[in-house]
Amino acid sequence: MTGPSDAPDDGYERPGGGTRIPGPRGAADDLDPRHAPDPLPVAAPPTHTVLKSLLGAWALAACSAEETQAVEDHLTECAPCAEEALRLRDAVGLLHPEDSLDLKPLLRSRVLEDCLGKRPARIPVPAWATPYDTETARLDALLQDFGDAEWHTPVRLKWFEGDRGQSRRTTVAGVIGHLLTVDGMVATALGLDDPLGPDAPQGNPSKRTEHFWGGSDRPVTRQVREPWREQGHTLVRTVSFAGRGVAELAVDYGPFALPLGDAFLERAFECWVHAWDIAEAVDYPYDPPSGPDLHRMIDLAARLLPGALAHRRRSGLAAPPRGLVAAGAPGRTLHLEIEGSGGGSWDIALDSPAAKPSPEHRVAHIALDGAEFCQLAAGHISPEEAAAGQQGDREAIRDVLFTAASLSRL
Repeated sequence: MTGPSDAPDDGYERPGGGTRIPGPRGAADDLDPRHAPDPLPVAAPPTHTVLKSLLGAWALAACSAEETQAVEDHLTECAPCAEEALRLRDAVGLLHPEDSLDLKPLLRSRVLEDCLGKRPARIPVPAWATPYDTETARLDALLQDFGDAEWHTPVRLKWFEGDRGQSRRTTVAGVIGHLLTVDGMVATALGLDDPLGPDAPQGNPSKRTEHFWGGSDRPVTRQVREPWREQGHTLVRTVSFAGRGVAELAVDYGPFALPLGDAFLERAFECWVHAWDIAEAVDYPYDPPSGPDLHRMIDLAARLLPGALAHRRRSGLAAPPRGLVAAGAPGRTLHLEIEGSGGGSWDIALDSPAAKPSPEHRVAHIALDGAEFCQLAAGHISPEEAAAGQQGDREAIRDVLFTAASLSRL
């Protein structure tokens, strides 16, 4: 037995008494709440003034991760700062050269995340103008990396006239000039300036294009890109502020007219087709429009078929009607089935544009892939080349396929 007086002198207090002599601090002391460090003070959230002062650095991507998160959280709650941030980011974009078309890693996920996080636009683009806005932006992205040599790359434009295919050789710059001149018809319908000036031909896309191409002794150059893109922005901005009734405004195409809503879809279709021509000429891949946009374009072509078929009959290029009916009455019908992205089904009145298509009066059925139907409607393949699934009245099938090709033009 040992007593308190016999305890070893090791510097630690023993149960029952003894003096503790301070020794080296060990792990056991960390468990003692008497020796725990004081908690760190919680930082106050940045004030509105501080976050506003960080907007410039945020636009330049010069903030730390914590500052970036704080600023972006603030932008979801403060409308004035959100508007200022957008203005600063647009200004920063002017300080940088245009990026290459070569995509950066993770760009897709970043773009999707950014798009999903944005608020709806205060002045939205009308649904019927969205395909045009998208296709002009896609073509502009293709053009931005082109050097002088690419702008003078030969491009052969194709279309269908009567019962024969037609073609015309131009350049990449010439194609953009063609789009500029035909878009100008939509601009003048909206009361905007004609890009060709007051003396240009009106209401005829081919004559306007020839007027533009022949208006100078020098070939069209890359300088045509800026007025074409600026005109496109102006068209979209104008119809976005114009209100609902503007979609019914007539656009004169010479032999026919289209409501403004359909004219925008027609311009979107031609922009995509000619972007395809350009990409093929410079050996660059180019995807078709998104499914919803492609469906709108195909729907426009399907709605135009009865009137175009009647026009071909008047010109002696299609078989006479089998049985005329009163306007609105059911008549002979062809069922058009478009497969793939953007596809669908349409019933086409055969004997009169005013007749009502009727499933009970179907005499023929055509099935086509969506991309193939668009090539046919663009005049890039002939009706004989269209690998259509065909059933029923052969004469009706031939007339509809040739009519689809006749929708194309220079």
